[in-house]
Amino acid sequence: MAGSGSPTSSPEPAAPTPPSVWARYGAAIAPAFEGLSAADRATYDDAVAGRTGIDGFDDWARELVELGYLHNHARMWFASIWIFTLRLPWQLGADFFLRHLLDGDPASNTLSWRWVAGLQTVGKTYLATTQNIDFATEGRFRPTGLATEAIPVSDDAPVPPPAAPPGVVAPPRGPVALLLHEDDLHAESLAAQLEEAGAEVVAVASPAAGEERSPIGTRGPLVAEFTAHALADGRDRAATAFGAPASALDGMRASALIEWARAHGATALVTPYAPVGPARAKLDAASAELAAEGLPLTMLLREWDATAWPHATRGFFPFRERIPALLRTQRIGRDGR
Repeated sequence: MAGSGSPTSSPEPAAPTPPSVWARYGAAIAPAFEGLSAADRATYDDAVAGRTGIDGFDDWARELVELGYLHNHARMWFASIWIFTLRLPWQLGADFFLRHLLDGDPASNTLSWRWVAGLQTVGKTYLATTQNIDFATEGRFRPTGLATEAIPVSDDAPVPPPAAPPGVVAPPRGPVALLLHEDDLHAESLAAQLEEAGAEVVAVASPAAGEERSPIGTRGPLVAEFTAHALADGRDRAATAFGAPASALDGMRASALIEWARAHGATALVTPYAPVGPARAKLDAASAELAAEGLPLTMLLREWDATAWPHATRGFFPFRERIPALLRTQRIGRDGR
């Protein structure tokens, strides 16, 4: 939400990302939880269990845990009530969502909660009202006692947008181990890049389970099961596409990656580009150790991602204006060719 250019011939190991919105959010979760007063901790426990007594809100809390999903309007109402009526830290609400949403995405989730709180579009908050909820749910929910004003949450100074990822980087030549992660499980679409560079995929792997999303709690069982199945599916498809053996790894620790790659005679690792989030954090943590062992890790960015990414700076609607031109650069016309 990489600038295009010619592939480079000497890829560098993935480097740790600088402080960012995601880093600030992640660093704030545990302190926010530990800093709750006894009364606020009781409010938090009631909120995540769906027993606040607030009409609608409690249903959405239980629905989130039981189904792994909420309608977009319910997500906005829930976040607004959490922040402005219950007066709970927005980071803990975002954490609750990310642990239980099947479609939980670090960027979308974090920025959406910041938007409701008045941090993302500075000073502009979202206030859930009884009338709006009553109208949109056709009378099913009519909560009372909601906050009547949404004063923007104070936070650190705004973070400037990070630079787009680098352009398309050529994979290393020779035998490579292909590592998948939960942010990108369509390795088949990287086949042309790998073949053109002279890379031979000799092994495919992914973690058996996804990365934990929170410092204060585990993923919900639905999210854990969904992620594990998705990883297995992506792993199997990639193994078939590249004709290479597949392995399910116990996480993405450098030691496990080194042992796996060397067992298959790989001289380097490649992985689909990982944006900000738990998977990227694990890859960054392993990268330096892999490089020190002579097994550089290269993140592969697809050409269409490299072309589109620089335009994704101000939300969907400005980006939408660019879509026709982007399709033309990819030689995709109205007939789908």
